[in-house]
Amino acid sequence: MENDEPLIYRVGLFFYVIGGGAFVLFVVSDFAKKPDYDFFFTALAMFVVGGILRRGRPAPPSAGRFAWFRKTIDERKNKKGKDEKKK
Repeated sequence: MENDEPLIYRVGLFFYVIGGGAFVLFVVSDFAKKPDYDFFFTALAMFVVGGILRRGRPAPPSAGRFAWFRKTIDERKNKKGKDEKKK
């Protein structure tokens, strides 16, 4: 499998999906003029649990798309810093 995330992050994503479904059910019940707040609070709880479980996910590696641009900016900053030191 190409995307080998630890199980805890996948469980967090599962809670996000369940929370999204519960929120959709809350919105539908609100459109029907009989809002069921149990769906809203369930969605809120699922989003919180999912966020806690996915919180420690490491950032993806850099793709290097803007490496040239960053290198150019760093060179300009270094050149500007050297010019100020000479004065």
